Amino acid sequence: MNINKSQINNILHLIGWVTTLYMIFLWSPIDTSVGLTQKIFYFHVPVGWLGMLAIFGVGIASIMFLITKDYKWDDLAFSFAQVGIIFASLIIITGALWAKPVWGVWWTWDPKLTTTVVLWFIFSAYLLLRNLITDKRRSALIGSIIAVLGSIDAPLIYFASILWRTAHPELNIGPLAEDDSSLPGTMLLTFFISLIMHTYLFIILIRVRRNITKQERLFYEQSV
Repeated sequence: MNINKSQINNILHLIGWVTTLYMIFLWSPIDTSVGLTQKIFYFHVPVGWLGMLAIFGVGIASIMFLITKDYKWDDLAFSFAQVGIIFASLIIITGALWAKPVWGVWWTWDPKLTTTVVLWFIFSAYLLLRNLITDKRRSALIGSIIAVLGSIDAPLIYFASILWRTAHPELNIGPLAEDDSSLPGTMLLTFFISLIMHTYLFIILIRVRRNITKQERLFYEQSV
């Protein structure tokens, strides 16, 4: 039986996710303060990072489009936005699942949560306008301007717990992480494995959406 490269990648991806889920739910210890709720961290933080990466991707690709007028950059920006809104939605959902048992409410207008909702609305506005404007060239231009302005929200999300008083947990991942909030070794390793797998999934989705977006653009160009 011949196995092609795509099938091998699918098998490795499946093994990776099975390993990740085993590490999250069976291998890493249960947090003594919040119990099993802490397991949401291994999903919430990776999708949070990738949601911010997505809006940066939209912004950078849009800048490149405005400079070069090469539509391959607009295809990439549009793909980042389509995948980004999925991850932004997952940030909000996993955040609410964590907040209910810990804070006692599904939602509060915490600065970090609020800036994350703003991120979701930026993605939504970008995609809505891109689909409402029938002239694809004008759509790309206006969308690029929105994307560049919207990308400012990403650093606001990360720095929210520093700039404003917030009920959100302290930064324990990233360059500004507090020393006393660092994760134990097993939790840290589990987190990084989860981050790798989420990132791999993110890249796959971007590549798939970029190919589809490119084909849609070429079809439009041939029809006008």
